[in-house]
Amino acid sequence: MSHPVVRRPARRVLVGGVPVGGGAPVVVQSMTNTDTADVAASVAQTYDLWRAGSELVRLTVNTLEAAAAVPLIRAKLDAMGCQVPLIGDFHFNGHKLLTQVPECAQALAKLRINPGNVGRGAKRDDQFATLIEIACRYDKPVRIGVNWGSLDQELLARMMDDNSRRAEPHAAEDVMRHALIASALESAARAEELGLGADKIILSCKLSGVQDLVRVYRDLAARCDYALHLGLTEAGMGSKGIVASTAALAILLQEGIGDTIRVSLTPEPGESRTKEVQVGQEILQTMGLRSFTPLVTACPGCGRTTSTFFQELAQRIQNWLRNQMPVWRGLYPGVEDMSVAVMGCVVNGPGESKHANVGISLPGSNETPVAPVYEDGVKTVTLKGEHIAEEFQAIVEAYVQRTYGGGA
Repeated sequence: MSHPVVRRPARRVLVGGVPVGGGAPVVVQSMTNTDTADVAASVAQTYDLWRAGSELVRLTVNTLEAAAAVPLIRAKLDAMGCQVPLIGDFHFNGHKLLTQVPECAQALAKLRINPGNVGRGAKRDDQFATLIEIACRYDKPVRIGVNWGSLDQELLARMMDDNSRRAEPHAAEDVMRHALIASALESAARAEELGLGADKIILSCKLSGVQDLVRVYRDLAARCDYALHLGLTEAGMGSKGIVASTAALAILLQEGIGDTIRVSLTPEPGESRTKEVQVGQEILQTMGLRSFTPLVTACPGCGRTTSTFFQELAQRIQNWLRNQMPVWRGLYPGVEDMSVAVMGCVVNGPGESKHANVGISLPGSNETPVAPVYEDGVKTVTLKGEHIAEEFQAIVEAYVQRTYGGGA
């Protein structure tokens, strides 16, 4: 019997129309890697991320041209029926850009600022205050995002000095982790002093090491009730990035920590940016926290499955299901919870197929060349011949229409 994850209580923040925290489902977000000043490219990638299931999309806003492009991007997305909230990612000069291009602030659903990159000394206070005042003026939430690589050096130096005067100083790594948390919490407190409500603040303390990230977020979660953004920064490419992000996020999510996630994958050459959305969704879905798309169960293969046909069919069905979801999401409520099994031989094939909503048990090596299909545990047909893939896909589609479309 599964036990539901008990979520950490957090204040609810509305980002556009998307609730983050306060018991709302964990939100999947992503970030474009286009030049934001290139309106056409940014619109196209944002639209693709949204269709893939990204519920929030972040854009780099680093120049006047980028700031001026944001309202145009918003308008074009609206014209395409894409209402995904946009987040502006500001470093170093956000106070200037938002002051000079107020339309940018109006078009954004949230601002993302890093206390370590706002300025130095007295300038930091003024520039941080400017950003918060703009957020208040336009009623926008703010993510105060602290990163390991851009930690407030003055704060870190102060905490290192204090630590050195202790009778038993902490390890330097511990002081750095404490400095990350202090930077986030002190900045949030200052934002509240400047008039930003606690229900307009999301915090993050992103690091690139799994164990460091887990320690920091456990401590941060225990010390505040702000909504938290989870992500392993600079996770990397390919399987390394996926495994590292999954390892870190799964631990924290299982403990009820985290209200929105982003998987910071470095795309491989030619790879779609939507991969990070898919991975984020699959982390939440395989943990039983949310459902986004029907997932395919498939055996890993062994000496009984020398043919690659079942692997090809499993991949084909999984890709087809994911591609159907932008349409199915509106037509067939609940279809995201459906399970499909594509199995490769008689050992586990019939059993796994019976446990899925729709399953097929393909013949293994030297088995009779037939493939029984099961729907909700009952064998309905046996497929054979050259068109098993097409016939099975048609069976799945008919099951979806019949089960989730009210027979339409």
